Amino acid sequence: REFESEIRFYSGDDPLDVWDRYIKWTEQTFPQGGKESNLSAILERAVKALNEQRRYYQDPRYLNLWLKFGDCCNEPLDLYSYLHSQEIGTTLALLYITWAEVLEARGNFKKADQIFQEGLQRKAEPLDKLQSHHRQFQTRVSRQTLLGLEESSDETDTGLLGAVEPQRSSLADLKGRGKKKVRAPISRVGDALKATNQNRSFQTRTSQQLSNNLGFAVFDENSASASGPEIPILTPQPWAAPPVPRAKENELSAGPWNSGRVRSLKRPRSSANSGVEVPCPLPNFTPYVE
Repeated sequence: REFESEIRFYSGDDPLDVWDRYIKWTEQTFPQGGKESNLSAILERAVKALNEQRRYYQDPRYLNLWLKFGDCCNEPLDLYSYLHSQEIGTTLALLYITWAEVLEARGNFKKADQIFQEGLQRKAEPLDKLQSHHRQFQTRVSRQTLLGLEESSDETDTGLLGAVEPQRSSLADLKGRGKKKVRAPISRVGDALKATNQNRSFQTRTSQQLSNNLGFAVFDENSASASGPEIPILTPQPWAAPPVPRAKENELSAGPWNSGRVRSLKRPRSSANSGVEVPCPLPNFTPYVE
């Protein structure tokens, strides 16, 4: 009440000071915000009340009010564009830093760098703070770029290694080693296979016979081509009959609306009186009328 009274009857030379103290007091009294603080409404009143006084356009206190009000908006980027078009805070580094941070958080690094560059060209104050934030931004972006290049190079190396490695054959005969005790090799690639071509042709014939007899194709990883096995195309089958809708209760029958009577609800018809509509019984209680 004291702040509202001071704002209403203020006659000094710095009305921004009252709004600045009012908002700081609200933030300290309601640190968690919420509806009780009514902070967004106070910020909106403050920026509108001082919007005609251009002497505050480059005042850090006035810019701080606008940026706090932007946190309460659904799209703060529109607010920053408005401030830039109205030349509010364009000589202050805080505008460009806050604007670029929001763009960086959304992944728009190119636009964020352009905002920093414009602030540096205008030599927004404090300039050393703006330069420091710009260097930190470049470091973060370069680190993310390097991480992206490393991930892509790892995927490329994995693909090259996978192409060089010999493919393992399944269900193939192996060459035994040893005369007294014949042991099968562990690896199923390269020279360890026995009659590879015959086995593959046999497996191909077997899979073709099965596909002809059973009506579906059996995948064979040894005979698959580079383009992959052919996938059968499924054709949609039409419905034999449309689905039955669910039974609806308490359906009103069609009739004139100006008859002045409430039509009775239809009840299920029995086999005995299939042609007669049985009206619903009247309720044995009086409805409450407010």
